[in-house]
Amino acid sequence: MRLGLTLNGSPVQRDVSSERLLVDFLREDLGLIGTHVGCNNGICGSCTVLLDGEAVRACLLLAVQADGARVTTIEGLAGDPLQSAFVEHGAVQCGFCIPGMIVAARGLLNEHPRADRDQIVATLEGNLCRCTGYVKIVQAVAAAAASA
Repeated sequence: MRLGLTLNGSPVQRDVSSERLLVDFLREDLGLIGTHVGCNNGICGSCTVLLDGEAVRACLLLAVQADGARVTTIEGLAGDPLQSAFVEHGAVQCGFCIPGMIVAARGLLNEHPRADRDQIVATLEGNLCRCTGYVKIVQAVAAAAASA
């Protein structure tokens, strides 16, 4: 099937199998390895991308479901204030979960630019991290929200 979408602001057209997962399409077909594969069940959040501005799990979507959509990966958020906030607040440990955390947080801030702590915590509950207690991650997102 022919797939057409806007990826990180650029048009992309590719032939893709109707069974191809969006995460595999991004990583293997397009080489965007910042979207990580963790659980393949939508539980860990490491594969989070934005689909038309909303955070979704790329391991739960078929690539063809993104046909005609705007998809943003962590690579598309280069220079986003959230990335700087994560660094400034020491919210980066091993880094495996961080792309999904940043993308999920961007989805929240797209909808609620001045999100409060409760909204941030509720959003990030769906992203698993084994390295931190989430305190610095929540602080980083809160700082980005406060500067919006």
